[in-house]
Amino acid sequence: MTTSPPFLPYGRQTIEDDDVAAVAAALRADFLTTGPTVEAFETAFKTQVGAEHAIAVANGTATLHLAMLALGVGEGDVCIAPSITFLATANCARYVGAEVVFADVDPHSGLMTPDTLAAALARCGDRPVKAILPVHLRGDVCDLPAMRGMASAAGAVLVEDAPHALGSVATFDGVEHPVGDGAYSAFASFSFHPVKTLATGEGGMLTTNDAQLAARARSLRGHGMVRPPGADPWWYEMPEIGFNYRIPDVLCALGLSQLAKLDRFVARRRTLTALYVERLADLSPRVRRATSPDYSNPALHLLTVLIDFDALDLSRRMVVDGLKAHGIGSQVHYIPVHQQPYYVKRYGALDLPGAQAWYDRCLTLPLYPTMADSDVDRVVDALSKVLAR
Repeated sequence: MTTSPPFLPYGRQTIEDDDVAAVAAALRADFLTTGPTVEAFETAFKTQVGAEHAIAVANGTATLHLAMLALGVGEGDVCIAPSITFLATANCARYVGAEVVFADVDPHSGLMTPDTLAAALARCGDRPVKAILPVHLRGDVCDLPAMRGMASAAGAVLVEDAPHALGSVATFDGVEHPVGDGAYSAFASFSFHPVKTLATGEGGMLTTNDAQLAARARSLRGHGMVRPPGADPWWYEMPEIGFNYRIPDVLCALGLSQLAKLDRFVARRRTLTALYVERLADLSPRVRRATSPDYSNPALHLLTVLIDFDALDLSRRMVVDGLKAHGIGSQVHYIPVHQQPYYVKRYGALDLPGAQAWYDRCLTLPLYPTMADSDVDRVVDALSKVLAR
């Protein structure tokens, strides 16, 4: 009797025995939430990425919301976000009453570029631009030096949306910068959703080199409460309203355990990516891997390929279903946010040809550390068979 090989999802967490032991130890400790493990996770994380401050929160969306609040973004302000991203990148501006101007992306990488940012800035008119949110899609890094210069000229700051890019490195002017080091941005935002490079179940982290921004984000994470110096130990004040965006010690214990393995996770992702590059060459030009900028050394969270479905006379749904029949999962990252009904109703129809071209061709294939080398062969072989139909 033969058994089918296991289903390969497009992404999944890597949880090992020491992770389980770390969580069990946290469950037996004195604090389940708002305890010392949160601070320990923050300290280890900021050391890992080279930032001055790290603020752990409940999820990745909360990091972006807190960044907007800490920066004072509000009614009458404009934030620029690429259309190829998850909904939260744009939504965080709307949470605080700001408007969103969508930037187009490079159709081959999915990244916002200086040129597409310049076009978005031009569409802002005389409205004040408060924040620009470059998204390090798949793990590849945006051109941060150029974008910071453009942001400064517009009176804005950068907030890096980096959930895909933990472990990625970019070389600018001969200097290597780990994503999250704060060299070019006011904040960098990370997510620890299960399919991300580091998993806590749910959770997120903000990094910054600005002590005042860090203090404000910490306060807003916990209802806006502060304790003035010298106050009685039970005393608290709420100078401004905040949110309950705290993260439990139990999840931070898992995060600490995962963070200790980050270098191994990153190395494995890079090895698998190199195998994909080699094998996918056999399918060119029908299938091409998303391009990476020369300065970017990514720890890819997503292995995205671009397929000319029209030339193959195949719909994407046919390919997705065909891969599934072979036990291969896939996903689409992302539907252009500017096409979502809420934003169409608010801003009308927009013509962003790069985002449309990316969406029309993109498909994400399995990539996660516990994949075997042979799994890459299996994925590419299945894709070849499905496309040959």
